[in-house]
Order: sequence, then structure tokens, then C-alpha cells
Amino acid sequence: MKTISQAVNTYKSKSIKPVWCPGCGDFGVLAALDKTFKALEFKPEEIAIISGIGCSGRFSHYFNSYSLHGTHGRALPTATGLKAVRPDLHVITIGGDGDGLSIGGGHIAHAARKNVNLTYIILDNNVYGMTKGQSSPTTPLEYNTNTAPYGVYEEALNPIAMFLSYNIGYIARTTSTDMKSMHSILTEAIQHKGFSLVYIMSPCVTYSVLPYSKLKDIVKPLPENYDNSDKMSAFKYAYSDEHMYTGVFYKEDKSCLEERLQTVFDLAATSKTTSEIMTEFK
Repeated sequence: MKTISQAVNTYKSKSIKPVWCPGCGDFGVLAALDKTFKALEFKPEEIAIISGIGCSGRFSHYFNSYSLHGTHGRALPTATGLKAVRPDLHVITIGGDGDGLSIGGGHIAHAARKNVNLTYIILDNNVYGMTKGQSSPTTPLEYNTNTAPYGVYEEALNPIAMFLSYNIGYIARTTSTDMKSMHSILTEAIQHKGFSLVYIMSPCVTYSVLPYSKLKDIVKPLPENYDNSDKMSAFKYAYSDEHMYTGVFYKEDKSCLEERLQTVFDLAATSKTTSEIMTEFK
């Protein structure tokens, strides 16, 4: 593997090329993440990309780093286990709105309460693109899909509001069309101590539930004077019906899983053993 001293020009794999449809938003995310690794000057062997199933699951194939293409919805617990045993690695987890918010959605709350020191990137196109256009947890109500030909009859999730309620320490939303925002947010998220979640709207061009034209019309940056330490204000903008706001919704510094575990280890090392305690009761 290359090292920084050998001037890494790209972290993308030279042998495995993306198989996404031409025009897919994921190409933009791939470029932004590569740019971020360059800016942070990581060595390829210091990075681990863990992904699940779906179009976003292919991300782990496209970087010259450690990688694992895992099972459906289980990228986050797998990444948590990796970070626990290899805290020196920069662990990046990637999933889609299906992998991350449907079958794998329950894992986010537990990664948040543990405050695992990793970054989770969720790419949302409002549809299951790889498996031929079924409804996803974020498909709009009444939209016609292959699994809801008479219209989706379930309300779409509000992921940002969910993430805020889980008390995640870093929450941001951006789009795959905004390279500057993606690069800035990804850089900050990866450097954040603890669990960071970057939610990226990434249109599918084959099953165009969220077309580029619609995304352009509804997206608006958070106000310049917005305070991302104010959680109630974050909820207000997360629930906005007028615009889809982008930017860093919430940021909080707090101890992460590694630090909390080390405290437990230190206490255990100075405490009495179970046999010593049992002897006292005899």
C-alpha cells in the first residue's frame, strides 16, 4: 500500500471501477470522500470502509483501504466491533435509506448511546434502486412504486428528527450535487470525536423518485446565524415543510466509547477480584 510520504493522488481503487448507473449521485459522494481523505492526509492502511447492501454497499469496493461489504443492515454493528478492537483505524460506515433506515435502522440508536468514534454516511434516494424500484422508508406518501402501484400508504420517516432524538453528537445533511458542502461536512464529521452521522441526498437516475430538478428546488442551507448547539432549533428546521435544509444541524462534544471503556478498565484493574469478594462473605 502507498503511504503519505509516497504522495497519494487518489484513494480510489484502480482495479475495481464503479458499476453505478451513469448520472448516479453516488459518484459525487465517492469523489468527495476521496478528496476528504486527501485533505486529512490519511494513509490508506489507516482507513476501513464498512458497507451494507444496495448501491451504496459498493463503496467498500472502490477504495484502496481496508474494507468489508457486509450483510443487509448490519454495517453499523460490524463497524462498531471493528472500532472496538482497532481504535487506531478511521472507520467509515456507508449505507442507503434501505440498509440504514429500514432493516438496519435499529442499530443507529445504540451506536449513538455508545457514542462510537466512527462516521456513518447514509445515502438517500427515496427508493430501493438496486432491487428495481421498491418503496423505501423515505419514499413520499402516495408515490407510485413497484411495490406500491396504487401509491405508498405509509408516511415517510424524518431521518434528521430521528437522529436528533437519538442524541447523536454530530448530525449533518447535504446533497451529492454540492461538492463543497460534502467535502467540508465529511472532513469535520470524520474529525469529530464520537459518533458522527452524515446524511446525503443522492438521486437515483433510474428510479427517479428524487430527481435532481426537485432536489434543486427544495434544498436550502441552514441560516448563517444558525446555532448548531441548539437542539430545539435543530428540530424546528428538521420538521420544516417548506424546505429541505442542509448543513450541520447539531454538534456536541462528549466522551466517546473508547474513553468510557478505558475508565471501566482502569476501575476493574484496581478493584477486588470475584474470588476475593466471595472470600469475604465466607
